[in-house]
Amino acid sequence: MSRVASRYFFSLIFLMVATGLTGTARAQGDKAAAAGDAKSSATVTGSQAQPTDEIDPLKRAPNEKQKKQQKKSLKIELSKTYKKWLNEDVVWIITDEERAAFKQLSNDEERDNFIEAFWQRRDPTPDTEENEYKEEHYRRIAYANEHFPAGIPGWKSDRGRIYIMYGPADEVDSHPSGGTYERPMEEGGGETSTFPFEDWRYRYLEGIGQEVIIEFVDTCMCGDFHMTMDRSEKDALLETPNAGLTLYEQMGLSSKASRFTGGGLERLGAGPNSSNLQTKQFDRLEQFAKLQAPPPVKFKDLEEIVNTKLITNLMPFDVRSDFVKVTGDTVLVPITIQMKYRDITFSNKDGVQRGTVNIFGRVTTLTGKVVQTFEDTAQVDVPAELLARAAENSSVYWKALPLRPGRYKVEIAVKDVNGDRKGLWSRGIVVPEYSDDKLSTSSLIVADQMEAVPTKDVSTGNFVIGLTKVRPRVAPADGKPALFKRNKDQKVNFWMQVYNLGVDDKTHKPSATFEFDIVNIATNKPVVQKTESTEQMGNVGEQVTLQKSIASANLPPGVYKIQIKVNDNVSKQTVDPSATFAVE
Repeated sequence: MSRVASRYFFSLIFLMVATGLTGTARAQGDKAAAAGDAKSSATVTGSQAQPTDEIDPLKRAPNEKQKKQQKKSLKIELSKTYKKWLNEDVVWIITDEERAAFKQLSNDEERDNFIEAFWQRRDPTPDTEENEYKEEHYRRIAYANEHFPAGIPGWKSDRGRIYIMYGPADEVDSHPSGGTYERPMEEGGGETSTFPFEDWRYRYLEGIGQEVIIEFVDTCMCGDFHMTMDRSEKDALLETPNAGLTLYEQMGLSSKASRFTGGGLERLGAGPNSSNLQTKQFDRLEQFAKLQAPPPVKFKDLEEIVNTKLITNLMPFDVRSDFVKVTGDTVLVPITIQMKYRDITFSNKDGVQRGTVNIFGRVTTLTGKVVQTFEDTAQVDVPAELLARAAENSSVYWKALPLRPGRYKVEIAVKDVNGDRKGLWSRGIVVPEYSDDKLSTSSLIVADQMEAVPTKDVSTGNFVIGLTKVRPRVAPADGKPALFKRNKDQKVNFWMQVYNLGVDDKTHKPSATFEFDIVNIATNKPVVQKTESTEQMGNVGEQVTLQKSIASANLPPGVYKIQIKVNDNVSKQTVDPSATFAVE
């Protein structure tokens, strides 16, 4: 073959490849045609020939290179998901040990298992499908993002971090615009002008302490409140000569320049109560450091006591449960916990003796299903000079739980925060069913406090049932009755509700009598006898609330039985609940 012919041949081959008309391509496009027709078609149709059933590029199966690229992209995407969980979702609550363990995991299955176990460790009701801790955590994140953004997402801000870690503060002192500020004496007294700031007060934070006050200051006036250890940082006149003086600086007993030469964490001026500021700075530094760590899992030690029933160094306490009808299938079950001061360890807090007790409660069905849990902190303050005389006084905690009629098991664990004592109480209860056609009553509550509540507080707050605040006096676990001191200021109160009184068809009103009898059990002699009727009560309906009080000073020392007999003249039904109490 000559050089010219050879060059022409290779040019022809190149052209055929470029236009997609190689013999292989034509053979694949025209398999149904005859071989001769295929050859003829190749010479006639040229580059315009296209297969009629060509595969859509979007549906074409990926090759090996494309598969590897897709797998790499998927891995990157999943990696972003786990990074977000670690560095955003749980960044403020994950411990250093958990973070280190998570980073060592080698595959996504292990990471998924870790995340599931992470939330399970914090689930207050592990026997239910819902994880209340997880739901509350993401609610806090959403709240922080909505209320605390400042050029950055709310969850990244200091206020957002504290809110996510510890929830809403018990009290917030907010100064959103700053302005004139009267310093408290512990900050030097006197008047100054401040940047916007907020003080968040927590009554108690596990692992940090009592009366935790966290201060946030917006020194840039841009909404970015940052947490500070230096309470003088909010002072807008701090570096202005002879402005915003403390009480001693106004009196000439101190110089404002000394604020910048004394050293320490804070630049508060001298005042009447500022002599111990230097020692308290160590407490503030310790608190600030503790606030940087993730919060401990709340009351897990108390839950462990409930689960294992193992306990040493027992802390005694007493529990009472009552039943109040809410609707036909819902009953309010107030749980009252009573602890003697002598069983609580008190610590000195600025001249006041303070006792703190953590409480964990769980209600389960007979099959072990958890239907309610609660955890809280009870706190009591006593002047230091009165603590010895108050040893026999009691601290009372109250929690109202809505439950359906049926049998339940109630388990309660307590922990003396300042000491090392713990206690466990476990009992079965039967929540009654209040049928619409049967005369019935709530529990007959013997209370040491009973008073009407303001309209805005109806059915809300501790010890509030409907329109009345009723604080039960709890009987001790040894079987003795609830005890009242014989005192002119102490009243013995009785509270009870009556349900399903019959209504007369003619008058459209109920007709019933209520007999109150208080009997001295030792002598079996009545001390109080009184009868009332619905006619005397005025406009009443099918439900009536009975409230009576008697001064304990009018009762000689002894044990008494109070019985309230309800006679329904319409339905001809009778109920006569009773309760015992003692006076000394």
